[in-house]
Amino acid sequence: METRRLLWFMALAFSLVLLVQYIELPYGYVISSLLSTGKAGVASADSFSANGTGDPVNRTVSGGLDAASTSQNVTEVVDEKKKPESKRSSDAFGGDERVVERSSGDFLQMNLSDKSLAAETGSNQHMHELPMFSNTSARNSSVDSLQGADAVPPSIKDEDRAPLMSSPLYSPSDASSPVRERPSLTHSQLSTEVSSSAIRRAPKSTRFKGAPAVVVPISKMNDLLSQSRVSYHSMKARWPSKADDELLNVKRLIESADSVAKNPRVDVSIYRNFSAFARSYELLEKTLKIYIYSEGERPIFHEPELNGIYASEGWFMKQLQENKHFVTKNGDNAHLFYLPFSSHVLQEVLYVPDSHSRKNLVRYLSSYLKNITTAHRFWDRINGADHFLVACHDWAPAETGRIMNNCIRALCNANAEGGFQFGKDISLPETYVRNATSPRKSLGGKPPSQRHILAFFAGKMHGYLRPILLDHWENKDPDMKISGKLQKGKDQMTYIQYMKSSKYCISAKGYEPYTPRVVEAIFYECVPVILSDNYIPPFFETLNWENFAVFILEKDIPNLKKILASIPEKRYVEMQQRVRLVQKHFLWHDKPVKFDIFHMILHSLWYTRVVKIGA
Repeated sequence: METRRLLWFMALAFSLVLLVQYIELPYGYVISSLLSTGKAGVASADSFSANGTGDPVNRTVSGGLDAASTSQNVTEVVDEKKKPESKRSSDAFGGDERVVERSSGDFLQMNLSDKSLAAETGSNQHMHELPMFSNTSARNSSVDSLQGADAVPPSIKDEDRAPLMSSPLYSPSDASSPVRERPSLTHSQLSTEVSSSAIRRAPKSTRFKGAPAVVVPISKMNDLLSQSRVSYHSMKARWPSKADDELLNVKRLIESADSVAKNPRVDVSIYRNFSAFARSYELLEKTLKIYIYSEGERPIFHEPELNGIYASEGWFMKQLQENKHFVTKNGDNAHLFYLPFSSHVLQEVLYVPDSHSRKNLVRYLSSYLKNITTAHRFWDRINGADHFLVACHDWAPAETGRIMNNCIRALCNANAEGGFQFGKDISLPETYVRNATSPRKSLGGKPPSQRHILAFFAGKMHGYLRPILLDHWENKDPDMKISGKLQKGKDQMTYIQYMKSSKYCISAKGYEPYTPRVVEAIFYECVPVILSDNYIPPFFETLNWENFAVFILEKDIPNLKKILASIPEKRYVEMQQRVRLVQKHFLWHDKPVKFDIFHMILHSLWYTRVVKIGA
């Protein structure tokens, strides 16, 4: 009897331990946690609030981050109602492999008193500590310029992937430079940034996220943008700045700009407010000064990638670092501060394949912030609200969503329901650069009278939407050239030829709302059809997209042809002409030119900062 009573007592105690572990680990991976060497600490909620309220929505990295210790405790916090998915993907344009991990909103919170970190890693798999160093070299599949390359399925083995050959320091002006393999950071280099731990790989997941529960149409996005300009309240600066006084004066000049209803050289309908844009751009060229942090180890920092579907962040980095007009070495004179890292290379170097966790990536960025806030005082003045990042990888919103929450974030993955903040964040164009030595190769397309295909789409079956699109339209109508990945054939048109010969080019979302197809349609002078709920198009605060693009809700896929065919020919010709006019805003040049994509990204950052000042 005593033995039985003892066994019951032990079973009850073990059950209570499991219950406590389950509550603390939302993923439910309890048993292994009992065997781990240590448990992560949970940071105090009140210690993260920038405004002192303790509101978890507004928690940010505050100034004066302590760099005395780079070893942090990490715990995962996940919304059980929105368990994320994990998978590998690549959009249907470049051979660059994408690693996609679904998240309901990753964050990293920093406690300045106990130096603990709380990280939401964004996976419905069983997450654990990962090593801070991966000696696997970066990967990339070969680029097919005739048609898009697509996802590497989650089940593919590491050894089956082609080694990634990228172009760090590969300048368009140096065509003879060899393309070399991207180096990985050494363990000693990373040891000062992040702490190492054993690899515990979670089971692979093949499930994909479905349609969004909430749909934000383009009309609602317009409202949210307008509301953000009225409701935003800037953070009070800890000390005055000459740069702030200059921005306040710029803001008054923009607001008092003469209204321009017509311009003989410009179709003003392309812009939300051409008067404000023209005045703002003029003042940008006269006033803007940017400070670039020199800290940061290559290749994650300061080493641009100029090829592939993530090329926007690399080209911007390269051209800003070479710029002498906008860049200042005196941070006290700067209006903006650039955090010069590549979100794509961050994933290449630090992500552990099949781990389904990016905690070490977030920890690495948080350590970087500690370094710069220790070495400089600039972040502390307004808690990073005058700092910005330019990131094109799928994970960038989640990786930066808390530790860089106050920063202006230029994001390719601009999702209205994915943490994007209207009035603070900006939508970055995802440009697929096939050839870094000639980024505008094959530019243009046929005139409207020679575009005999009503609508075109081709690509692999990423996500839930594209199979639905093909189910309704593949081989169903001769006017609708809708298919999976195009097959190479002697007598078949190439992907680019279809783009150049179609009236409307469909940008159907893959795993994420954004895709290079939006910019590629403009590149080949095809009217973009954005079939991606909640996607915020590039330069949204400046351009009036509804005058040169078509927005169709995902639920209206069955009516796709009816909607497009109902657009009068005159209206189509107007939109196509506007596509040609707006094209200059989406082109990379060896050396930046006025109103090109480099200057438009700068303008979006500048304008966002100006609007926020004194609000």
